[in-house]
Amino acid sequence: MPKIGAIILAAGMSSRMGNPKLLLPLKGKPLILYSIELAKGMQLYPIVLIAGEFLEVFQTRAADIDGIEFIKNKDYMHGMSSSLKLGIEKFKGRVDAAFIFLADQPFVPDIVVQSLIQDYKKERQKGIRIVRPQYNENLGHPILVDSSLFSEFLDLEGDQGGKEIIKKYKAYTKIQVFESSFWGMDIDTAKDYKKAISISNEI
Repeated sequence: MPKIGAIILAAGMSSRMGNPKLLLPLKGKPLILYSIELAKGMQLYPIVLIAGEFLEVFQTRAADIDGIEFIKNKDYMHGMSSSLKLGIEKFKGRVDAAFIFLADQPFVPDIVVQSLIQDYKKERQKGIRIVRPQYNENLGHPILVDSSLFSEFLDLEGDQGGKEIIKKYKAYTKIQVFESSFWGMDIDTAKDYKKAISISNEI
């Protein structure tokens, strides 16, 4: 049974929202809790959350959830790669693979994580190193990455995230397609947030 952890990226500056979006309420709880509760509920371990200036507030909001490791990214203004590297460093030698979650996606359901884990277990012996979801026509998160690729993430710079690595290992990637496009929705703007409230009231 492979050991699988979760890196939750929560160090964005919310520049398009204008205020800290991960503290906005959705169905009575802040956005930051959705990815944490999903990772915890799927028994991923360890769970490492990378945050910037709002780290202490996130810790307070998630105080009732034990076992979460919080890391402050002092260089969060330098982009997503700085957060990814901190998470990967924390995981070296501890897991066989890690999920990379975006903290602003509240609609990712259990079935997505379960399906990706099943695919990884089934395909890793055949050389698959990345498993990721596609929501309708759009590739998305969370992305499951084998530990054999961790060292490549440590060379990342800027706000590119892991796009170049994923592109490089396209032949070793398994895509799992899901029909519900809203599952992969990011909340970046006030318009997105309004739409998310509407969706949450319907499901």
